[in-house]
Amino acid sequence: MGLFEKKEKPEEEVLTAEDIKEIAPLYEKVILALKQVYDPEIPVNIYDLGLIYELNIRKSREVYIKMTFTAPNCPMADEVMADVRRSVEDVPGVAGCELELVFEPVWDQSMLSDEARVILGYDIDFDD
Repeated sequence: MGLFEKKEKPEEEVLTAEDIKEIAPLYEKVILALKQVYDPEIPVNIYDLGLIYELNIRKSREVYIKMTFTAPNCPMADEVMADVRRSVEDVPGVAGCELELVFEPVWDQSMLSDEARVILGYDIDFDD
């Protein structure tokens, strides 16, 4: 299956409080891994750019990520998605990574983190 082929959303799992307690540190490590992946055209990581729309970790320790790009015709999309998969799968404890690429909702500057706004020179109190 190619990087852009849409899979059905994973079945929702009911996590117990104990599951969440065990998964929480892994969740933080996955976020740190995502912050190591940069859009080649923008000097900001994909997490702070707001390209990650959803991040779930299943009981099996498989990571599900729903993400987008700043533009649908991103010339580096294949490489960025491969970097995301590799970075996440390199996190100790992660059993695998499933990516879903979406373009709804359309990405816009309001999705930038405060850190990204500072790096890019935007006003932190950006309003649409």
